[in-house]
Amino acid sequence: MELIPIVNQIFSLLTVAGQIIVAVLIVSLATKRSEILNFFAEHAFVFSLTVALIATLGSLFYSEIAGYEPCKLCWFQRILMYPQVILLGIAWLKKDNSIVLYSIVLSSLGALIAGYNYLLQIGLAPAIGCSVVGYSINCAQRFVMQFGYITIPMMALTAFLLIISFMTIFKRSSLSPLIK
Repeated sequence: MELIPIVNQIFSLLTVAGQIIVAVLIVSLATKRSEILNFFAEHAFVFSLTVALIATLGSLFYSEIAGYEPCKLCWFQRILMYPQVILLGIAWLKKDNSIVLYSIVLSSLGALIAGYNYLLQIGLAPAIGCSVVGYSINCAQRFVMQFGYITIPMMALTAFLLIISFMTIFKRSSLSPLIK
């Protein structure tokens, strides 16, 4: 299918952009660059919702259109990402800030699983409980390898880290009633 290489390139570029944003946010937190932090705090919910939606649509593209069978770890990552589209969407529409901690927790668990899945794929972690099971492929199998390091779990890891970053910056900002 000719669409798959194009989508791989788009998602890989989005992943690199996301990694740059995470790095900028970490440096901004360390150096207390309030103008950058305030911008991302003001838009944290819409940015997080956008990331969760793109990640969800991406995973559905890979499984339903490209035909890549999700592994057991991919299913856990989906379980932690998919509900965030609905939860962040409702929170954004209702201007309900109480979801911040829940989103950070879901994304942190997802980041741990995606990080482990990535390490499996590049051969740096043992396959504990991730052998082929009846409905799933081996978690170390790579369907995508772009720019020499970007795989589907790296895309997911970046998405989870972006959401963690946006929500953390929001939580630390003066916009969050949870801090006051």
